[in-house]
Amino acid sequence: MQKYLTVFAVDWQNQFIYRLNFILWRVRNILRLLMIYFLWNGIFTTNNSIAGYSRPEMLTYVFLVLVITSIVLSAPSADSIGGEIGSGDLSNYLVKPISYLKYWFTRDLSSKLLNLSFALVEICLLWVILKPEIYISPNPLIWLATLVSLGFATPIYYLINASARFVSFWMPENTWGLSFMVIVFMEMTSGMIFPIDVLPDLAQKILQFTPFPYLIFYPASIFLGKIEGWNLFWILFQSGLWTLILIGITKLIWSKGLHVYSSEGR
Repeated sequence: MQKYLTVFAVDWQNQFIYRLNFILWRVRNILRLLMIYFLWNGIFTTNNSIAGYSRPEMLTYVFLVLVITSIVLSAPSADSIGGEIGSGDLSNYLVKPISYLKYWFTRDLSSKLLNLSFALVEICLLWVILKPEIYISPNPLIWLATLVSLGFATPIYYLINASARFVSFWMPENTWGLSFMVIVFMEMTSGMIFPIDVLPDLAQKILQFTPFPYLIFYPASIFLGKIEGWNLFWILFQSGLWTLILIGITKLIWSKGLHVYSSEGR
């Protein structure tokens, strides 16, 4: 445990070295939030309710996306996985008494903590400037269920991201192509841009068989009180199930990848 705490502390310090990259990442998230905020704000000027969402609920959803993405998606700290495999730098980790997957997950958590800190400040500033109508549940159980769902969503995203990077075991020259497409697809189907339940019923049913809605849409819906009772328990159970399934898939791909891995000259 101590070695991972050291990794966390070192990575936290390293993030302040590349300040420009971090600032640009935060600016990107803010601009995306503002774009979606003004889009929905304009739509609700002529509508009182859309797909079961009131104006305060939809604007709250938009702000929740900024917080949830900072916790779940965060900055792309694990993007170097593919490059390390392709270049052979992975060998430097294989000879050390440390789990490569746990190492990058620890670094990912460090990135998430920093991004979450800035996201909370940004939301406070945007709330003061925009004065949006925000819905906040007074039920502490809703807050607890939201935190549980986020606790599952965080490893789900990391495992999907890492698995996509592992394509470099078989395609060393393609360190970002497939993973980039996977990330874009996740952003489109996770509820980052719009709530999943505004889609046609068929699309919603198809997405329920994927882990993507559990990243952003379900945590936000739980906070808004859209999921209650038995359905809430079922969503949390499925989130945990997807976490276990993806752990198994990621470990399998990692194991298969190590059998074909080579690092000539290392």
